[in-house]
Amino acid sequence: MSITAERKQALIKDHGRGKGDTGSPEVQVAILTERINNLTQHFKSHAKDNHSRRGLLMLVNQRRSLLDYLRRNDEERYTDLIGKLGLRK
Repeated sequence: MSITAERKQALIKDHGRGKGDTGSPEVQVAILTERINNLTQHFKSHAKDNHSRRGLLMLVNQRRSLLDYLRRNDEERYTDLIGKLGLRK
């Protein structure tokens, strides 16, 4: 359910604004999206796992907050990010 260190480093490299950038909203949203996708796959075979479902809802809310922050402060970075991650239609 969690992501590997190599996958996390690849996400940081792809979405970071500079070398070693792990704190920007883009990187955080990308990591959260990866974790959310992993959990959604988990629920296809474990439908009654309500403890993990609570964690999923917390991740989704945290991602939503970061996306709202990014939209408020820099609309262009927001649209680039959701296009790159495929979050919206």
